[in-house]
Amino acid sequence: MTILDRYILKELFVPFSISLCILCFIVLTKEMLRLVELLVTNGVGLLAVFKIIGNLMPSFLVLTLPMACLISSITTFSRFSFDKELVAMRAAGLSLLRIAVPVLVFSFLVFLGTLFLSQWGQPWSSISLKKLAISLIQDQLHLALDRGAFNEPADDMMIFVPKPESGEKARGVFILDRRDPAQKIIITAQTFQMLENPQRKQFGIRLYEGEIHHVPKDDVQHHQVAFSTYDFKIHVSPAFNIATPKRPDYQHIMAELEKSGWRDTGMLRRLMEYYKDLGFPVATLILGVLGMPVGIVSKRSGRMRGFVLGIFIMVGYYLLNVLGEFSVTALFLHPFAGAWLPNALLLLIMCMLFYRASRR
Repeated sequence: MTILDRYILKELFVPFSISLCILCFIVLTKEMLRLVELLVTNGVGLLAVFKIIGNLMPSFLVLTLPMACLISSITTFSRFSFDKELVAMRAAGLSLLRIAVPVLVFSFLVFLGTLFLSQWGQPWSSISLKKLAISLIQDQLHLALDRGAFNEPADDMMIFVPKPESGEKARGVFILDRRDPAQKIIITAQTFQMLENPQRKQFGIRLYEGEIHHVPKDDVQHHQVAFSTYDFKIHVSPAFNIATPKRPDYQHIMAELEKSGWRDTGMLRRLMEYYKDLGFPVATLILGVLGMPVGIVSKRSGRMRGFVLGIFIMVGYYLLNVLGEFSVTALFLHPFAGAWLPNALLLLIMCMLFYRASRR
């Protein structure tokens, strides 16, 4: 690797890092409302929120890494062209193809990262996020029963435990259950212990030596039941309901398609997703090289305009993906052709622009 190669790689890395941070922040904003709800409404700690963000990042990076690679290539070569550095490189006898070698190396590294995340990171992220949600539920229930304050671990429910003296265990519990509007319940007990079954997503409290009072609708009726042991179940708050749909395997998809005569649009879309698992990371290589001629042509674009131009190109790429999916579900294209059509068009545009830039 020559000094020039290291210089180009360094120039690519700076806008890549900046644009990646900006893009991740933009993508994260759509999850901000839910995170704020967890932090403020449900009493989840700040550390847990950062854990959730960390578990969401693999899915975000699969989308943002190709975009950042394209933007960094456009920005870098736009500046090279504007500052006449590209002219100096060409005057030194370097062809545009030789100058593109560090860009190919950089794009290949980003491709490996995107491929790794798409094949392993996203499935791991969904599983970890589900486990983290269950862990947060357990933590929230413990907080509700240990801190001597009124708390609402679930909708229409309030739990209060008196604050224990130093060195003693918490004793006594008061529960107001309003989940059934027609029959509100007040439960008091002397002692309790937590019941947890994460495998079945069930949580609750085992109460000892207490009473159940049914809140009457008038002053005439009153129902009171004494118990020695009572298991009180708690339904999970909707904020923690994180769905992780199981993805059918390739053999199942092909069997369903054969059964339907290749007319099941849902299975066609699933098969297309399998082809995209490799097609989308490969687009990173094409986009990284595509940024070179685009940056050279738009040499007066500047960094911010290069960022905007890269966004427009990615929007066009995603629109091509939508068009390919529509063609597949409308039975115009095979799922493989629909998944790789955007890459083929990008490759054609890249070759045309690269040839035009090398002839200048």
